[in-house]
Amino acid sequence: MAMKVVNKAITMDFPSMGVPDTKAFLGDVLSSSNPEKTITSGFFRLEKSKPLVYAYTYDEMKIIVEGEMSISDETGNTVKVVPGDVLFFEKGSQITFDTPDYGIGFFCGLRKVGEA
Repeated sequence: MAMKVVNKAITMDFPSMGVPDTKAFLGDVLSSSNPEKTITSGFFRLEKSKPLVYAYTYDEMKIIVEGEMSISDETGNTVKVVPGDVLFFEKGSQITFDTPDYGIGFFCGLRKVGEA
């Protein structure tokens, strides 16, 4: 099959990431079938709560599609991101996500479905 489509994927209910006191949700939507270089994409949603600290075990790119977030890395770099902003997180990075209200990002990462 050359193409896959998931209509209105941004409106899907995604499961909680299970971090206490943090309203973070993550859902894989599509994944490639290449076992050596699997690419998985989906949505990440963060609602106002305790910030999420996430250690990346894979490379990932993310584009903010709704809301806004404050994102910082382990070196102290902090950016405010809004819809249309694109980020790259390198494998081994520790990233902190925060939001004054909510934010949604579409991600594409070098990992298999369900790996985090």
